[in-house]
Amino acid sequence: MKIWIGCDHAGYTRKQEVIALLQERGLETEDCGCQGECTDYPVIAKAVGAQVVSHPGDRGILICGTGIGMSIAANKIRGVRAALCADAFSTKYTRLHNDANIMCMGARTLDSGLALELVEIFLDTPFEGGRHEKRVQMIAQLEQKN
Repeated sequence: MKIWIGCDHAGYTRKQEVIALLQERGLETEDCGCQGECTDYPVIAKAVGAQVVSHPGDRGILICGTGIGMSIAANKIRGVRAALCADAFSTKYTRLHNDANIMCMGARTLDSGLALELVEIFLDTPFEGGRHEKRVQMIAQLEQKN
């Protein structure tokens, strides 16, 4: 599994912390930007989302000031299931029940320790499947029809 990661200018420092964690864990990462310059978050959400959709089994991490803008933008890409991750319970269950393939988080809303904990939960939690598979397929059908 490769992790595609990106941020806008507000999330740059947090992105560097997350990349260090991913490297410590021996995970392959690809930095899709930014490098600290003022950046429009939809551009980065598109870059990460396109890669995650093109590489089934890979996951993405997007970071902006609140995580909200990245979530909205990423979810416009067919096949992306991006979730705003702000607490351990929701992060765990977005993987278990929704098979989220991109986590979004806010650099201005989470401290470093919690942010890194949520990354680990997101990466370590498998999709439960079963009855939830039907619902994930229903989401895909909504994308096809709308």
